[in-house]
Amino acid sequence: MKIDNKNVVSVTYDLYITENGEKKHVESATTDRPLVFLFGVGMMLPKFEENLIGLSIGDDYSFSLSAGDAYGEYDEAAVVSLPKDMFTNQGGLPEPGAVLPLQDNQGNQFQGRVVSIAEDGVLVDLNHPMAGHELHFNGTIQDVRPATQEELDHGHVHGEGGHHH
Repeated sequence: MKIDNKNVVSVTYDLYITENGEKKHVESATTDRPLVFLFGVGMMLPKFEENLIGLSIGDDYSFSLSAGDAYGEYDEAAVVSLPKDMFTNQGGLPEPGAVLPLQDNQGNQFQGRVVSIAEDGVLVDLNHPMAGHELHFNGTIQDVRPATQEELDHGHVHGEGGHHH
């Protein structure tokens, strides 16, 4: 079966970024812990899926995504100073490097990484950790199957490698 929309796809991969001219390993999905996802429903980066469409079980793949096709270019304007009093009810100021769960006025959740603590606030980087990086993937297609109607209705994979209710 070839990968297409509304399939459950299971892949292994190694992800690398290029940093200071050198390839740096970021993460892996292994045969013991593959990445399992619903294909074509917006769970994955569109260009990631575009590189997998039409592949079958056992096929190897290797491709790169530009920063623009992955998590975007790094945006200096997304490094903001938050008032220190935001953290007084949270048990004190966070340490530089800490990842903070944040929420905007519309209730959307996202994360920010603390860059530093300044006299007048906490400097937080709201860029995705992979922003500004070209991503290099290589891996193997482990499994492809049609998604069940329940999986499509719920928007996620059930069972092996997926969500358990």
